[in-house]
Amino acid sequence: MPSLTRSEARERSALLEVSRMQVDLDLDQGDEHFGSTTRIAFSCKEPGGSTFVDVKPAELRSMVLNGQPVDVSTLTDGRVTLSDLAADNVLEVEAQMAYSRDGQGLHRAVDPADGEHYVYGHLFLDAGPRVFACFDQPDLKAPYAVTVAAPEAWTVLGNGAATKVAPGRWELAETKPLATYFVTVCAGPYASVRDEHDGIPLGIHARASLKEALEHGAPQMLEVTKASFDYYHQLFGIRYPFGEYHQVFVPEFNAGAMENPGCVTFRDVYVFRGAAARDEILTRSNTIAHEMAHMWFGDLVTMQWWDDLWLNESFAEYMSHRTLDAATEFGTEAWVDSTMARKAWGYAAERTPSTHPVAGSAALDAQSALQDFDGISYAKGAATLRQLIAHIGDDAFIAGVSAYLREHSFGNGTLADFMGFMERASGKDLAAWTRAWLLTAGVDVISLDRATGTVNRTVPEAFPADRPHTFDVAGFSEGRETFRLPVTTEGDATQVDGLAAAQADLVVPNAGDLTWATVTLDPASIEALPEQLAQVPDPQARAVVWVSLVDGVCLGTVDPRVMVRTVGAAWPHEDNASILNRSAGSLLGRIIPTFLPHEEQDAAEQVVAGAAAAVLEAATPGSTRALVAARAVARTSADEELLRAWAAGDRRPAGLEADSDFGWIVVRNLASHGLAGRELIEATRERDDTLQGRLSALMAAASMPDEEAKAWAWAEITTNRQRSNYELNALAQGFWSSGDLDVLRPYAARYFTDVPAMAEWVGDDALARVASLGFPSRVVEEATADLSRAALERDDLTPAVRRGIVDAMSELGEALRSRLTFG
Repeated sequence: MPSLTRSEARERSALLEVSRMQVDLDLDQGDEHFGSTTRIAFSCKEPGGSTFVDVKPAELRSMVLNGQPVDVSTLTDGRVTLSDLAADNVLEVEAQMAYSRDGQGLHRAVDPADGEHYVYGHLFLDAGPRVFACFDQPDLKAPYAVTVAAPEAWTVLGNGAATKVAPGRWELAETKPLATYFVTVCAGPYASVRDEHDGIPLGIHARASLKEALEHGAPQMLEVTKASFDYYHQLFGIRYPFGEYHQVFVPEFNAGAMENPGCVTFRDVYVFRGAAARDEILTRSNTIAHEMAHMWFGDLVTMQWWDDLWLNESFAEYMSHRTLDAATEFGTEAWVDSTMARKAWGYAAERTPSTHPVAGSAALDAQSALQDFDGISYAKGAATLRQLIAHIGDDAFIAGVSAYLREHSFGNGTLADFMGFMERASGKDLAAWTRAWLLTAGVDVISLDRATGTVNRTVPEAFPADRPHTFDVAGFSEGRETFRLPVTTEGDATQVDGLAAAQADLVVPNAGDLTWATVTLDPASIEALPEQLAQVPDPQARAVVWVSLVDGVCLGTVDPRVMVRTVGAAWPHEDNASILNRSAGSLLGRIIPTFLPHEEQDAAEQVVAGAAAAVLEAATPGSTRALVAARAVARTSADEELLRAWAAGDRRPAGLEADSDFGWIVVRNLASHGLAGRELIEATRERDDTLQGRLSALMAAASMPDEEAKAWAWAEITTNRQRSNYELNALAQGFWSSGDLDVLRPYAARYFTDVPAMAEWVGDDALARVASLGFPSRVVEEATADLSRAALERDDLTPAVRRGIVDAMSELGEALRSRLTFG
């Protein structure tokens, strides 16, 4: 179906104003369909004019405009034309809708642990018409009054406070004006933990089978929720405006979370059913704070069109880390995690041909805009805000933010609106700053000449801009910080007082990670890494070095074997959970499988296995270090006897004796090396017949290296239309994790025909993930690049598939270049 264009949205918003939405959903019609009745009250500024309403039903049963029937047979590509509009109009629409299996619209999932069904609405980015008729664009906001019929045993939650008014009948309190993509309904036999803070009713909810895990984790989640509310109230001077605040952990969710006002939805793997490392709890806490920040940035004030996505995501990204640092137990750990997890993601996006500015991307239609939800809009945007604060001061920034939020409450904002408030608050002309940091793509490279004491800034040729940087340079030797110097760049070469005379074995530009730039370490520092990195006392500087190392490998300036040696030497001494998890994850997930020749990969994995075994032996039993190390051993060890014992539940490390997720890591390792067949996988699934257990079984089965297993897995991915979004992801992830190149190579060609064809039944949001996970990244050959280039010549690729191929092809090119350079 065609996607709404920006010009169409402008025309429609210039013509219409929506005053009220009434939606009635009947979720008690079976497993496949639900009833949807909508009443839209709207005005037209040019009576007699025409527009269109968006609706994507299984069956459009009736449509009545101002008492007159509209011919439902005119429904074309999800639109019905409305003609001869009055000044004030009422449109009534009755339809039968289909539940989805791809995480978009109204998704229905079955929990195999107890057979219970769960429904949740995810209307982002343009899935609203799959649930109710609407004018689906972010600047036509309206209050919503929602009623729901559901099975008697179900709980119903939504944007407004839910009241059960009769058996199986619920009314949700009318909301403040919302954009269509924020509306949600969650229904099912959810387990709940309820509380209240500062007059705000709170609820945390998850599947009934996760009740024990939910109750175990709820106190910590509520603590972060309350601290975040207090911090945002104090910082902005604007109280949370949407009534109750529910956080619902739902199955098979495409994103990490979604900021629906009053009813935030999260992927339910955040309800940890087994052991959780500190950085995993930090990540969940960050997501809680991030989504709450959206209540102001995105929900209270919504971008006018998708080109100002950064007004939502960059702010929530920045505010969540700031909040964890200022108001929770995590403190500066939050910024270290940001470096390792978020900025690394953003730098990877910058290296691809699909890089784009933080703000002002074309976004000519809604589906194209979906491709900008990436590490640039999130991590780079947050880093850019830190540079803005360095430029104008924090007091001016917060004053400008508060004024912007007050001025545009329950409405929409633009880049020009926001920067206007920043200029008024700071008294500075920010036009040049805005062009350089927000409206120009690309990332500068920061390096230094130690002999001359010069910091060099290299601007990308394709995206020239004069971006000023404010950061620091620090030196380290034998476990001591020997110096730290402030830097504000002036042009392409900046003399730093004291740098030439400073002595250190390892010198780190941007050691505090205050700016957005690719950090290039000097040759002497790279040489010192294996011996010196573990001794650096500042975890933030260590994180910057790890990200710089990954960037160097990907850019072809650092031999990937340097990273292998550095992990082997530094990992046993690392005590920061985010660095432990993410550095090993980068090495095992990408560097070893793609940058190293096939014949070196097993030996490199054993370096990780040895380092992890050393950490496990030395760590306090049950600690985060022990947990992360045990998982790494389970993932990489070649000790078949140990793995089989762990798979059976024997001799496991403390705290993991009954941990099902840990057991699946072991089983996948065995399966991927041809040491476990379907018997072990099925026996493990029978012991863990849950939603996560079944997904893990699919991944393990797909990871078996033989031809028969690969043929089965590929058919399941590309032809089984009953598979959910999560099942497709698990199969794709397992498929490429193992197997000889001779077995995998034929599927490289099939990817470019079979995966794009899945757009016929998989939504773009879900297909984007499949296109990424399913790309033949392990077939590091020029032939794969040739296939990619040929595919991109086609005109039938959806935006998600095209973006997936472009980005994966870029990563493939990085691996090919590295192998050519370093062997």
